[in-house]
Amino acid sequence: MSNALDTIPLTARHAALPDLHRILDLQQAHKLDVVAGTAMLRAEAGHLRITGAEPILSESGVTPSDGLYRPTELGDAGLGEKLGIPTSYLRKTRAQALHLYDANVNGWLDLSQGKRYLARCLSDGNGGGILRAFLSDGYKIIDNLDVLMAVLSGIRESGMNVKLDCDLSERRMVVRVHSEAIKSLARNLLRNYRSPFTGATGADNPTVFAGLVFTNSETGSGAFSVTPRIVVQVCDNGLTITKDALRAVHLGAKMDEGTIRWSNDTHQANLTLIGKQTRDAVRRFLDVGYVQRKIEEIEEKAGRRVPDPDHTIRVVAQRLRFTEDEQRLILSHFIDGSDRTAGGIMHAVTSAAKTLTDPDAAYDMEGVGIRAMEIAATL
Repeated sequence: MSNALDTIPLTARHAALPDLHRILDLQQAHKLDVVAGTAMLRAEAGHLRITGAEPILSESGVTPSDGLYRPTELGDAGLGEKLGIPTSYLRKTRAQALHLYDANVNGWLDLSQGKRYLARCLSDGNGGGILRAFLSDGYKIIDNLDVLMAVLSGIRESGMNVKLDCDLSERRMVVRVHSEAIKSLARNLLRNYRSPFTGATGADNPTVFAGLVFTNSETGSGAFSVTPRIVVQVCDNGLTITKDALRAVHLGAKMDEGTIRWSNDTHQANLTLIGKQTRDAVRRFLDVGYVQRKIEEIEEKAGRRVPDPDHTIRVVAQRLRFTEDEQRLILSHFIDGSDRTAGGIMHAVTSAAKTLTDPDAAYDMEGVGIRAMEIAATL
C-alpha cells in the first residue's frame, strides 16, 4: 500500500464521534468505485488489476482509476464468493503459493465472461491502492459517512440529548446511542447482579436507559439497520433487542461498466431515507413505555436459576458459536457478576462483549445476549 493510504485507519473501537467523523472523511476522499466486466480485471501477484476504467476528474486534477489494488481479507472473500472459489483455499494460495492465487482468480474470471462486478477501492491517487470489497453490480451503495450524518440529523430533529459510542471495522460501522432522559427500573433483572468492572450492584441502582444501535456496511456485510438497545447504568452493558430491528437491504438496479461518480442528488436521497428511518426509530424506541415492556419480557425468563454454570455456558457457547477464549471470558464475567440466573448469563455475555478489541466480534457477541439468556433458561 502506498504512503497516501498508510495514515487512513480502517478500524476503530469505542471511538468518539469526532474521531469517527475524521476517519470517514479520510476514507471518503480516497474512495474509488468501479463497475468492471471480467475483461477489465486480472490478478497479478496477488493484486487485482483494473483496466479500461475512466479517470476521475476533480478540482485537484485527474486521478487514474486503472491500477493495481491489493485485496484486503474482505476483498479476497468477495472475490472467492463471486467467482466460486472457496475463501479458505484462496487465503491459502495467498499465503503459500501466490502463483496459484493468480491462476485461480484469472481462470474463473475467464469462465465468467459477460458478468460485471462492483470493485470498491481506496485509491492512492497514482494508480494503486486497496480493494476493500468485490460485490455484485446490483449492490446499492449507502456510505457510512452518509449514514452517520443522517443519523445525527435525525437525532437533532428529535430534540433528544444522547450519548454516543462508535465502532468501525472493514465490515461495518456501528453507532450506539442512548438517552439518560428516557429511563426505567429493572429491579427483578438486576437485583442479584454486580458489575464486573466496578463492583457496583444492580440492587442499589436498577436504572436502565433507552437506546438505539445503528449499523451500516459499505462492503456487503449486511443491511443498514436500526435496532433498539437497553443500557444498564450500573455497568453500561447493552441489551440489543434484535427481533425489533429495522433493516434496509442494499439492493439496487444493475449498474453499467465504468467508474461510478455519485451525484449530490444520490447522496441526498440516501440522507433523506436514512434520516426518516432514524426519526421514526427515535419516536418508536426511545420511549419509556417501550423500555418497560421489553424489560418485563426479559424478566419472564431471566430469573431461571443456573445450577451448573460450566455446563450452561458450554452449551450456550456451542449454540452461539463462541470461541473457546470467548467461552472462558464469559464464564469469568459470570462469576464476577455474582448472578446465578439465566439473566446473569445474559449480563456476562454483554459485559464480556465490551472488553473485546475486535469491533465485529464485540458487535456479534452483544447482539446475542438475550438469545444466550433464552438458551440458559431452557437448560
